[in-house]
Amino acid sequence: MAHHEPIVLAAGQPRAPAARPSWKRFALAFAVAAVSDLISFWIAFVPPAQWAVDLGTALLLFLILGRRWAILPGLIFEAIPGLAAFPAWILVVLSIFVYDDIKSRRR
Repeated sequence: MAHHEPIVLAAGQPRAPAARPSWKRFALAFAVAAVSDLISFWIAFVPPAQWAVDLGTALLLFLILGRRWAILPGLIFEAIPGLAAFPAWILVVLSIFVYDDIKSRRR
């Protein structure tokens, strides 16, 4: 059995950037976001169901796209009553896609 030494980063040492998800992962994330926004539109006036859908969506996007801070503002936005008709999750996935594209071109 191989023993791996822990990696210790010194203060100020940059962390490795998160790898850009594949096109398939972005397509899957977009599909999850679209289904979630569609469901949210129809259950906008049932807050407990809305919260469950939004927490599930945030968890799925976290698993599909990895640790992305853009998912948290999407979850906060979705928690505001009356904004369920706005496609926030689709915009979160698109913003992650665009940010990763800009970041990869900058290198």
